[in-house]
Amino acid sequence: MGAEHKGPTGGGMILGKFMPPHLGHVFAVDFARRFAHPLTVLVCSLDREPIPGRVRFEWMRELFPSCDVRHVTDDLPQEPADHPDFWTIWRDVVLANTPAPPRFVFASEQYGFKLAEVLGATFIPVDLARSLVPVSGTAIRTRPLAHWEYLPACVRPHFVKRVCVFGPESTGKTTLARDLAKHFRTVWVAEFARGLLDHKNGQCDPADIELIARGQPAAEDALARQANRVLFCDTDVLSTTIWADELFGHCPEWITKLADERRYDLSLLLDVDVPWVDDSQRYLPHRRREFFERCEGALRSRGRQYVVLRGGWDERFAAAVRAVDRVMAE
Repeated sequence: MGAEHKGPTGGGMILGKFMPPHLGHVFAVDFARRFAHPLTVLVCSLDREPIPGRVRFEWMRELFPSCDVRHVTDDLPQEPADHPDFWTIWRDVVLANTPAPPRFVFASEQYGFKLAEVLGATFIPVDLARSLVPVSGTAIRTRPLAHWEYLPACVRPHFVKRVCVFGPESTGKTTLARDLAKHFRTVWVAEFARGLLDHKNGQCDPADIELIARGQPAAEDALARQANRVLFCDTDVLSTTIWADELFGHCPEWITKLADERRYDLSLLLDVDVPWVDDSQRYLPHRRREFFERCEGALRSRGRQYVVLRGGWDERFAAAVRAVDRVMAE
């Protein structure tokens, strides 16, 4: 019942920008692949568009592995008024990117009638009124968090707000990240180094730095798919670069480059005005202020937006919530 149609009806085609793919697109493609088999999905992109075409193409391939998803990168006219041979150009592009002339053209817009006509195909409208899944790519790009429920899991990491809880040891980073995730009804990323080093009583060796630098962003990017609009991260790769320099006198260049590339909408920098609590993975009880200054310098040098949190635990949490609310409202 749930498989694609395998009968003799002939193949179909659906095209779009999918900028980004949303549940309206998922419905349209799911409908089309059940109506006609095989189904070709053309992801059409221009270099000047705000979401890279290659990213959209990969999203669609993940969402529809059983379909023939192809990426069209030609600089094509976007409206009939843009070129006198608009429909001929698009007919030729479709025919060049489908394994056989399609028998069916699927679309949620009126252009589908004319495109089907020039292809000698039958137009199958899919929710032209946009009433079944009332959303659009424009609405999502304008206010992605307001339309979060319409985003597939693979698309959410592109729009999720990422908040990094950052700073010296024993300043409450883990507790704050966990409490913020609970408050905002989302998920949080634990410090990868802890699980890696626990079995060694906290001993960090040079070879561990590479594993930490790989593990922290891997956990973050995996959990970003489960996040509800905002993702809280207990530290990040930038912290790994500081610790590599502190413990071993240098940091591999690729890790520094990775830290520079990671994107965060906000960093919550925790000050050292709280009591030190010792454990097996804490090293610098007498240099906390110096380490705080290194952390702040690293954030400043990379132009990252950050807020310093000071005071008691309740005061820090309240200030953090206010800062995150501001980011979520942007």
